[in-house]
Amino acid sequence: MIRVNLLAAEPVRAKAPLFSGVGANKLHIIGVAMVAGCIGLTAYRHFDLQSQQTYAELQLQQAKAEETRLKAVTEELAKFEAQTALLQQRVALIEQLRKGQRSPVTLLDQVSRQLPERVWLTQLTQAGADVTLEGRTTTLTALSDLIGNLESSGAFTRPVEIVNTEVENGRDEADLMKFTVRALFPLGALDTPADTKPARPGAPAARR
Repeated sequence: MIRVNLLAAEPVRAKAPLFSGVGANKLHIIGVAMVAGCIGLTAYRHFDLQSQQTYAELQLQQAKAEETRLKAVTEELAKFEAQTALLQQRVALIEQLRKGQRSPVTLLDQVSRQLPERVWLTQLTQAGADVTLEGRTTTLTALSDLIGNLESSGAFTRPVEIVNTEVENGRDEADLMKFTVRALFPLGALDTPADTKPARPGAPAARR
């Protein structure tokens, strides 16, 4: 048996797309804008990082250049300080030599000025500030005058000591007294100890 559907077939309507027309275009534009924004943000971040890196490298180069300059300045300063120290040593040495030349002359001058009559020096020895006088005299009074003159001169530190005395006979049968006197000469302490400087035996005494 054959059946025939006499009812007219109803047309099937197709479903409209979710986004179509103007809505789809807006969506596409928004998507493209978002992608472009992300790309732009990424590019900006990339260039910003590159800029920061370039600036950091520039700062590092400047810091290294400053370090090199300071190192050179430090070396020059060290050389200058070394030269200054050397110059100060030379000046001190010259001053010491100058004083060393002056001290014996001053010592001899002071001693010769303080010698009373009837006193003769046979030897004068200086070792730094220590001064030893050896000589001859005819009286204890003259020796006492020598001690008083040395102490009152201001060139020698008190007290001036008589180390020893010894009586001996002279050529004219008069009694001579051999003596040794020790004194401190402060100016000599500033100098290098001088060599022994014997006075001329029999030198005449300076008159006061």
